[in-house]
Amino acid sequence: MTSFLDDPHAAVDGPHQGEIVNLADARAERSRTGQLDLLGALGPERIAREFAALDGAPAKKERKPDQLELPHLVMPAHHDVRAKDVVLPRLHAALAAAADRGPEDFAELLLVPGVGARTVEALAMVAEVVHGAPCRFSDPARFSYAHGGKDRHPFPVPVKVYDQTIDLMKSAVRKAKLGQTEELAAIRRLDDQARQLERLAGGRSWEDIVEDETRLSPRYGGRSVFGEEEETAAAGAAPDKDSGALGRHAGVSSPGR
Repeated sequence: MTSFLDDPHAAVDGPHQGEIVNLADARAERSRTGQLDLLGALGPERIAREFAALDGAPAKKERKPDQLELPHLVMPAHHDVRAKDVVLPRLHAALAAAADRGPEDFAELLLVPGVGARTVEALAMVAEVVHGAPCRFSDPARFSYAHGGKDRHPFPVPVKVYDQTIDLMKSAVRKAKLGQTEELAAIRRLDDQARQLERLAGGRSWEDIVEDETRLSPRYGGRSVFGEEEETAAAGAAPDKDSGALGRHAGVSSPGR
């Protein structure tokens, strides 16, 4: 077999279901090329309207999207980040990816006490910003999890995590210019893993996540316009992600691991 598109099989067997349009036939190459050209020239919406006109049926009215195309994003009309502003399965998937890929791709970072594992989680969010498709940004408020907010919404900025994230991204770009792409590839794998886990990952509610991050904020050098976050007894008793609690965000690991 030389191609999956040109006669990849000797025959097709199955119940008769009427006339078959076989685009895998070698003679259909011009048809396949024409369809791709048509898609590029007209786009899916116009093709649907043209087809509806030929078919005699009214085309479905295109619904106005909730989110604009990049780089223009529609933010909520309120300042605080609420649960309804976040597509939680996506956040759970990013945290699960950090727990799963972290020990393998970011072992040295995880040796940094207190902030290493949290930085991997932030990197998972950054990876999605870098590699994500426009449809992934329907809930831009979700990305506030990476580094919080200077006004404590949704929680104070974890300065140590923030600095580590910047340092690692700079290092990855600098090394990639020299032909060493391992770090950039590791960041890309975080995004790939998150997409694989999105339908399976589970975890805490948004309110619980914000509460935990606020409580742990002093460990991460938490800071806002109100000043530095102070350690409390509750924060001191909270579990440390680097002592094995990184996976507490998600109830699934990647298949086969």
